[in-house]
Amino acid sequence: MDLPRIDDLGDLEGKRVLVRADLNVPLALQRGAMVVADDFRIRASVPTIRLLQERGATVTVCSHLGRPKGADQRYSMAPVEAALAELVPGVRVLENLRFDPRETAGDVSFAKELAAGQEAFVLDAFGAAHRAHASIVGVPSLLPSAAGLTLLDEVEHLSVLLEDPPRPYVAIVGGAKVSDKLGLLRALVGKVDTVLVGGAMAFTFLLAQGHDIGDSLVEESFVDAARELLATGKVELPIDFVVLATEEPVGPDAHGPAGEVVHQEVGRGRRGLDIGPASVARFGEIIQGAGSLLWNGPMGLFEDPRFAGGTRGIAAAVASSSAYSVVGGGDSVRAVREAGLEDQITHVSTGGGASLEFIEQGDLPGLAALRASRSRA
Repeated sequence: MDLPRIDDLGDLEGKRVLVRADLNVPLALQRGAMVVADDFRIRASVPTIRLLQERGATVTVCSHLGRPKGADQRYSMAPVEAALAELVPGVRVLENLRFDPRETAGDVSFAKELAAGQEAFVLDAFGAAHRAHASIVGVPSLLPSAAGLTLLDEVEHLSVLLEDPPRPYVAIVGGAKVSDKLGLLRALVGKVDTVLVGGAMAFTFLLAQGHDIGDSLVEESFVDAARELLATGKVELPIDFVVLATEEPVGPDAHGPAGEVVHQEVGRGRRGLDIGPASVARFGEIIQGAGSLLWNGPMGLFEDPRFAGGTRGIAAAVASSSAYSVVGGGDSVRAVREAGLEDQITHVSTGGGASLEFIEQGDLPGLAALRASRSRA
């Protein structure tokens, strides 16, 4: 995809440049103050900021953080600005864009306020580029604009999976709900050789096949859609699960039994919370034979350590594969990073929803806005 680059902005010496970064990072309370808990996305923004500074530009960064309802100081950018300053000093960070409702509304008046006093714009927030927000699509219509290094890197790596992926092309899709990823799944069965389905969404597919899923999470209104996807012959489902009695508490702070491994029939009074070891082994065989891999979504209730084994097993399989591999989505990326496997993945994406929409649609509103800005130049 041909996008305008920073070189296309010309001489930046002494110019003011607004960078829309993706600094939407998790925060944690530490000694009474909010601090950044994971700086993965902050570090990803640094190369673009440094390049602009080296070109003589004065850089201002803007980003959203979380989903605040108005100006909620729990979502202030102050901790993020402090973390960024440790990596690249002398950069001003604007307050959380989503404190102003005009951001998510795509209001041109807010875009004009952001652009005021700036002489160029760089979009580096791939993780937000699927949103038609004021800072994403509005500002490029007002200033000479370019793609940042992170955004270009994301598009380049994901485009391989769109244009000419090495075969066999295997997608691994997890998470809770079929409804959240139905569009992606429908797009994938037309592009890939195999889709490995894990996570709670697998139970909607198993119900479509007539299995006893017990009290496992299911979307009954999407059983027909699951049945249609199964009819393509490309969907592989787990063959065993780690289950727990329905009344047992689960979650990151829950304590109790580790769960029992059963085959596809979960049974009354129990719910499936992770794929089992036989599924990890079966999926691993398919992964090892792949030429290309796309992974998004956990294989189980990953936030509960008792049910993280499936996700960690898939992370190890993807990392040990010689395939061209792309991993995106919070829990998938977290599993890879916690296991120290990040360097063994071809590309770890900063954008979960954005990467999926790009694979599904082949474009994003933010990318289209950058291309349109070039045509106006």
